[in-house]
Amino acid sequence: MGNQMTEMLKGTLEGIVLAILARRSAYGYEITAWLRDRGFSDIAEGTIYALLVRVEQRGFVDVEKVPSEKGPPRKVYSLNAKGRDQLAEFWRTWSVLAERIEQLHHDDNQHDEGA
Repeated sequence: MGNQMTEMLKGTLEGIVLAILARRSAYGYEITAWLRDRGFSDIAEGTIYALLVRVEQRGFVDVEKVPSEKGPPRKVYSLNAKGRDQLAEFWRTWSVLAERIEQLHHDDNQHDEGA
């Protein structure tokens, strides 16, 4: 199940990160820690940083460099209007997909019971 979960997460991780940033601004490690605390333990920190670069390039987030007590300044990401639009589209797509998958699951269970 681990590999299947990883593959499914690849397609949804951007939406998940945008949803986190809709709650509050955060830097990469905070996002990774938040995900790990909620059971997404297999997500590598590097995966989140690569995703943050992509959403920044696509214009979904604003970035502020904040001084760090140790090392270079941290990049703090905030969801902007374009990112909120993208997140709304993600949730619409997720709802349709989840509904269709649930229907397929329901139909499959009824088929199994009738056999």
